[in-house]
Amino acid sequence: MWFAGPARRAPLAGRPAALRLGFTLKPGMKVGLYGGSFNPAHDGHAHVAETAKRRLGLDRVIWLVSPQNPLKARHETADLSQRIAGAKALARTPGMIVTEIESRLGSAYTVDTIRSLKARFPGVHFVWIMGADSLASFHRWKGWTQIMREAPVAVVSRPWISLKSRFSPAAARFARYRRPPQSAIRLPGCRTPAWVFLFGRFNFQSSTALRERRRRTASN
Repeated sequence: MWFAGPARRAPLAGRPAALRLGFTLKPGMKVGLYGGSFNPAHDGHAHVAETAKRRLGLDRVIWLVSPQNPLKARHETADLSQRIAGAKALARTPGMIVTEIESRLGSAYTVDTIRSLKARFPGVHFVWIMGADSLASFHRWKGWTQIMREAPVAVVSRPWISLKSRFSPAAARFARYRRPPQSAIRLPGCRTPAWVFLFGRFNFQSSTALRERRRRTASN
């Protein structure tokens, strides 16, 4: 479903059941949007979400569990309910919300999801959150330049890829809009485009490594 532009918000009771999101946000709140396949979710994902929440002073972090990442093979993606359960098991700190709203909204792409949520919750300061591994391939996402203009972006360092990601096409394209890490707390209210790279301790878990470990275990 393509987003056609801002629309008037209907009362909750009058909205189709598929569009009821299961959470509410108030104007003025600072909310991180953390999207991914979470296939499977692991401590590294929780580390990214918690780092962004703390450093940006966010009220909420919404884990957007994607029905299917367009850049990843469908046969390698676990069932959505299984991935939701895995994410919920890790998103235990206060203010974390795990949801499958992209499937409810019919959003195939991140830019559509952000636009839909901005229209639905005017006055909320949204920030897109990603790990450095996502920044390295960000230029392959549909509408990636529009994403940078729809919401400020917070990138959290990840092992092995952090240096490469800082010289990625997306980082180079928007280099002059990068803010220093010490100003991260002000990022949610920044005029876009604006982004920050947050350094911190590394968490070495990865979904790719976990899937490979499971395959080896199953074959033995």
